[in-house]
Amino acid sequence: MAHKISDACVCCGACEATCPVNAISLGETTYVVDPDVCVDCGACEDGCPAGAITAE
Repeated sequence: MAHKISDACVCCGACEATCPVNAISLGETTYVVDPDVCVDCGACEDGCPAGAITAE
């Protein structure tokens, strides 16, 4: 199950830098997780200073 980034995202890029499989990219207004690539490791959730990432 992939993680999801909420509207609380502050677009700092910390999550993208922590993702070991490059499943996170900048979308139109926030960063987004590609569910087909995400391995559900939780690194992005731990690295998000805004607490905007949760498991779906």
